[in-house]
Amino acid sequence: MNYSDIPSSRIIVGMSGGVDSSVAAYLLKNAGHLVEGVFMKNWEGDDTETYCPAATDIEDAQAVCDLLGIHLDIVNFADQYWERVFAHFLAEYRAGRTPNPDILCNREIKFRAFLDYARNRGADYIATGHYARALKDSSGMHLLKGKDTQKDQSYFLHALDESQLAQSLFPIGNLSKHQVRDLARQLGLKNYNKKDSTGICFIGERKFKTFLSEYLPARPGKITTPDGEELGRHDGLMFYTIGQRQGLLIGGKKGKTEAPWYVAEKDIQGNRLIVVQGENHPALFKQALITRSIHWINQTMPSFPLRTTAKTRYRQQDQACVIHCMHGHSQEKTDGACFRIEFEQPQRAVTPGQSIVFYDDDICLGGGIIEE
Repeated sequence: MNYSDIPSSRIIVGMSGGVDSSVAAYLLKNAGHLVEGVFMKNWEGDDTETYCPAATDIEDAQAVCDLLGIHLDIVNFADQYWERVFAHFLAEYRAGRTPNPDILCNREIKFRAFLDYARNRGADYIATGHYARALKDSSGMHLLKGKDTQKDQSYFLHALDESQLAQSLFPIGNLSKHQVRDLARQLGLKNYNKKDSTGICFIGERKFKTFLSEYLPARPGKITTPDGEELGRHDGLMFYTIGQRQGLLIGGKKGKTEAPWYVAEKDIQGNRLIVVQGENHPALFKQALITRSIHWINQTMPSFPLRTTAKTRYRQQDQACVIHCMHGHSQEKTDGACFRIEFEQPQRAVTPGQSIVFYDDDICLGGGIIEE
């Protein structure tokens, strides 16, 4: 999209202090729009400044806004984050699943709480530094992959709806990360080479096991082979994910090869962590999965069975699959439906609680939570 083609608009940019949102703000200001910035400060807890250095990020965001000549507000959505994102995050771990909080964070905070705030401030649009694109045609709004295939973030945005997309701009969606950093360097932005943020959305980088233990009681138990042979002890099923190799602390075992061990399954009822040897052990691969519901970005419901492609994790190559609706579906409504997704090729480390996201070439169709 050429942002110079949009009528002059009031746009509020979510400024993280990073290079992506900084360049997004510049591109919109340079296109002649009235641009303001908002820094979302959404976590209030112990060691906030140690693990999620908001003060440093605010300082970086302010420096960019000063250079660009735009106003920056700091807005706290901590209550909304706790209620809409973090409570769900804990519930999923409590149930033995591995959630992806970034997806819910985008839907509920960045493109709901922030969007509501911007509307109340009289903004026409919000903008973020996501590597994605939005397109409107005769059938409605569509979410497209970012041009930089290594940075495309449509996977994390698949839970948005058309109304959210209609008021959201992704100015760097047509650029590569290299182009973004190079432009920031040319502009003299102090954060042009700043490391990309990692860790839990808005909570930051911290020792995950210690952090999670503050909120959920750990239940240690047995680590076993699929046939029940005990190999060691785990610290709590919530600390492990399917396909994990590190941290199992299983040494050499008599009668076993030296091949590394991987988490293949969590036996929630028996509190067992089931592991197998070898990166390509058959137990690590699944031909199909179940999701209880699928969120479709565009309101035009597809017909089933539907041949498409999907990702079960970020940065995975698109995988050919067929979506079958098992029950509860009508052409007007999919609430309460159950879907079985069958892949052409078995998929490694399919993880309950993570998202499966569907694509038609560059168009992100939507997605759902992997149940089993």
